[in-house]
Amino acid sequence: MSKWENNEEIKLFQEYLRIPTVHPDVDYEPCIDFLKKQAESLGLPFKIFYPGGPTKPILVMTWTGSQPDLPSIILNSHTDVVPVFPEAWTRPPFGAEIDEEGRIYARGAQDMKCVGMQYLSAIRALKKDGVTLKRTIHLVYVPDEEVGGKLGMLKFVPTTDFKLLNAGFSLDEGIARPTEEFAVFYAERSIWHIHFKISGTTGHGSLLHKNTAGQKLRFIIDKFMDMRADEEKKLEDNPQFTIGDVTTINLTMINGGVQDNVVPPLIDVGFDIRIALDLDHAALEEKFVQWCNEAGGGIDIEFTQKDPLVEATKIDETNTYWVAFKSVIDELGLKIRTQVFPAGTDSRFIRKAGIPAIGFSPMNNIPVLLHDNDEFIKADTYLNGVEIYKKLIPKIANV
Repeated sequence: MSKWENNEEIKLFQEYLRIPTVHPDVDYEPCIDFLKKQAESLGLPFKIFYPGGPTKPILVMTWTGSQPDLPSIILNSHTDVVPVFPEAWTRPPFGAEIDEEGRIYARGAQDMKCVGMQYLSAIRALKKDGVTLKRTIHLVYVPDEEVGGKLGMLKFVPTTDFKLLNAGFSLDEGIARPTEEFAVFYAERSIWHIHFKISGTTGHGSLLHKNTAGQKLRFIIDKFMDMRADEEKKLEDNPQFTIGDVTTINLTMINGGVQDNVVPPLIDVGFDIRIALDLDHAALEEKFVQWCNEAGGGIDIEFTQKDPLVEATKIDETNTYWVAFKSVIDELGLKIRTQVFPAGTDSRFIRKAGIPAIGFSPMNNIPVLLHDNDEFIKADTYLNGVEIYKKLIPKIANV
């Protein structure tokens, strides 16, 4: 038996991890039942909202502050996890088994059931110590973040129920780091999923037709790959840059053709683009239109996702919540690296509503295993994160 087996906070975390809120076709009800029990054990009132439909519950627990009219603090986490390939795991993906070195193996151990439970563990300790806070805390547990948040936070933010939370600041997930530094995220790139519907001359495959879809496809792909190479060079040439500081471009889909000897009349090519904060969206879209014309025309552009530019959260003295956050980091002697999140989290919807948000998962000196096989977090890392939140939550809530 490991030294962590009887730790009550670890046992609760394991119980949460064993609830398979896994895509596709997630059943959230067992998870909601578990969270309701946690709220009741802490004496926190809760509400459940369904802005995305009856199978997409959002649970909000509330710790009311002594000055409830002040803007509140959101502690956000998502309850869903990505699919698993059990044959590639050395432990059951929803077993939450802990080994002799304290590694807890489970899907969601890093992304991000750890954070959702660390909030609760920290609040349990704070309430036990009789701590009171000026600002109200809302612990928000949302579905479907891993599939874009379209029936989760995206639907919740515009509602009256969300506005009544009176949020002034939000904490959400970050990413583990393999070094001593903790990653802290203040912004996200805009996600564009774009398809080019390329029409061209059709006919027999034995001839050399002009203006075929294949010729136009090559032109478009070359333009995107050249742009991708430029961004790769930016990243390589600047040691201060992380992936979030450049625009990433990846070809993700090609569809078309009906038969080996028939030149296709239509080819569809799709790209995943994550736009750096310093890039002008309108100019970028104009460039894509120009490429279509240069390729020979007959190309329609279709967006399956087109995020607007969202203002980054200030990380200077103008943001008093950041000042409070940073003061705890300094007090604890932690090393951090502030950066732009490389992918997408629910924070982008909150920032778009004008609410500053910071992404932070207190995990350092650990491999980055989100969405990977054998995802794990060390028990000591988890418990150390609870201690960090015990300092962070009061400091931010008493701004």
